[in-house]
Amino acid sequence: MKSIQLSRVIGESQRAGKAALEFLRVPAMSLSTYCLRAGAPDPQRPHTEDEVYYVVRGRAQFRAGDESCAVEPGTVLFVEAGVEHRFHSIEADLELLVVFAPAEGTRA
Repeated sequence: MKSIQLSRVIGESQRAGKAALEFLRVPAMSLSTYCLRAGAPDPQRPHTEDEVYYVVRGRAQFRAGDESCAVEPGTVLFVEAGVEHRFHSIEADLELLVVFAPAEGTRA
């Protein structure tokens, strides 16, 4: 078993000035935090793995393919591998838990 305090990982990411910080990796999945400031652009590109986002904090809009929705704390988003997606119109700093399955970069 491994116990992780998400708030500590997010704090570490912010102190290091990193938008994304992976904190768990096994062959079947990886977990990261992803933080974007209000008004910032989201530079990510489609991934080769399926992805789940859980919104911990913040408010924004999210687009995946031709679909768009508002996100707020508690929102869960699933994005299939290869689909163009990004957060935009970020109103309040976003803090996200990100799950890749299998682990990010393993299908590249």
